[in-house]
Amino acid sequence: MSKALPITVAVLLGGAALVPVYYATKHPATPTTTASMSKDASPIEKMSYALGHEFGSQTPPELNIDAFVTGIRAGYDKQPRAYTDEELQAASVELQKELEKKQQAESQKTDASTEKFLSENAKKPGVITTASGLQYKVIKEGTGKQPTADSMVTVHYKGQLINGTVFDSSYKRNEPVVFPLKGVIPGWIEGLQLMKEGGKATLYIPAKLGYGAQASAEIPANSTLIFDVELIKVQ
Repeated sequence: MSKALPITVAVLLGGAALVPVYYATKHPATPTTTASMSKDASPIEKMSYALGHEFGSQTPPELNIDAFVTGIRAGYDKQPRAYTDEELQAASVELQKELEKKQQAESQKTDASTEKFLSENAKKPGVITTASGLQYKVIKEGTGKQPTADSMVTVHYKGQLINGTVFDSSYKRNEPVVFPLKGVIPGWIEGLQLMKEGGKATLYIPAKLGYGAQASAEIPANSTLIFDVELIKVQ
């Protein structure tokens, strides 16, 4: 294998962590269907399709699928590679720069929008801002036990971004979650200690008290998170 290829592959696959999910949603890969695959396909056709589908589902949206398929066909046919190690090395460096530039641009947009959101939200009736920057609003006062950072808690919750996108919900799964409070993000650790059993509140968690610059498939980097939380039980 070429020495440059592992670097290029790492940039492509690792680049997904550099580019916020927002960018991916604005540049979706062309959807595919199973229409071209027959139910009567041979076993090797089915397994070949499954292998391609598995690999494709794990690749970032920056991948050029046409060039990718061309490379697979050329390699399968034992054709010489179209680019030298030096050209691929240079391409990987340029790609890294492009991904970082996009990440920085999106991060600046996110920072500006979240700062504006938190500033305006802090002025709304019932919203309280703590010294750490956490904002919360009591929806229903609880009357039971109040947790500490060492407590085990049972909660129902819905998490969303400031644009309204819901990224997780125990209500949707129709099953509350049980976890040690000190094992979650700082915004939850602080916010739930302000509640009592039976209480409901909305937590507005700045990125520094959430996942920071870490991005996931559901949550872009540097996101302010909004959680509707119901504290069911404290142990």
